[in-house]
Amino acid sequence: MEHIRLPMSRIRLALIGCGGMSRAHLRRFEILADRLELVAAVDVDETRAASVADVVDGIRTATNVEEVLDDVDACLLVLPHHLHHPIAMQCLQAGKHVLLEKPMAISEAQCLELIDTAKQRDLVLMVAYCMRFHPLVTGMKQLIDDKVVGDIFQVSIWTEQHTQYDEGHWGLKESTLGGGQLFSHGCHYIDILLWYMGRPVRGTHMGSNTGTEWMEREGTSNVTIEFEGGRLAYHFGTWGARATRLGYTFHAHGTKGMIEADIRAGELRVLRPGAEPEVVSEHESGKHTENEMRHFLDCISTGERPLTDGPGSLQGLRLIWRLYEAEDAGTLADLRGLGLDQVDASGQLLS
Repeated sequence: MEHIRLPMSRIRLALIGCGGMSRAHLRRFEILADRLELVAAVDVDETRAASVADVVDGIRTATNVEEVLDDVDACLLVLPHHLHHPIAMQCLQAGKHVLLEKPMAISEAQCLELIDTAKQRDLVLMVAYCMRFHPLVTGMKQLIDDKVVGDIFQVSIWTEQHTQYDEGHWGLKESTLGGGQLFSHGCHYIDILLWYMGRPVRGTHMGSNTGTEWMEREGTSNVTIEFEGGRLAYHFGTWGARATRLGYTFHAHGTKGMIEADIRAGELRVLRPGAEPEVVSEHESGKHTENEMRHFLDCISTGERPLTDGPGSLQGLRLIWRLYEAEDAGTLADLRGLGLDQVDASGQLLS
């Protein structure tokens, strides 16, 4: 039976996973209250679920996903990475739309099963790459496309923070995190580089847990990618920063100047030779997750493909896995055929 699209009314949502990351999502519920109703909070630790109920009036709590699925239209999953696939599958098989925290899953087979299940049931599967919906990031994309500083030949992204999990935390282990800092956090920025730059050709990754000895795999990650036309991109990310000046900063170098998105300062700037920096946009710091959720609700209501859908999101993970394989082998990664060109106009993965 073909899935019936919901009218533009309040979507009933379950928040599944009520740990620390879930707090980044809570602001969206009040902002979008005319379209969204948070009806349930689910966590294996009932005290964490109860803490959400303390903030959002009138919601029910549960320790098992099955307890709430009959009462909701959609689920937001904020879970340890190794649980993304089994819990998302449970939701999709129950006929629920899914907004899934990044990364989609920890293996390609798991990702493909989620994509296929959502397609077969005509459900929205969207990956929560919130930075794709940040006004400074989208503004930078528009400036690049408009060639405001000419042809872009280099994009650099820095993400410097201190993230140190307690002993025994799932985020320390490669088997539950899915990799290291690049896979867990850098996937946001690999996704953006593909969006900005197009088809990758080759690349390298060097990772280290020196300075982040609490990590099993890398806590500091350096990625360099060559794209078609000899254009280059670089991402430096670390969870070991004891201090930072760059913080979260994007630079796009063009033949006529540079575009800078300073995420923490909340400014999008254009710099040209011999001129003072021009601030073209200002936005408060934050994840702007309400923009992401608004898009998810639009997709449920209209049937449009999410900007960060399953097939598109898989491309960035494929690139990361290929970088890891080449790093382990001590070679350059061949990234041809793993880029956005692998998704056709209908969103179907190409072989």
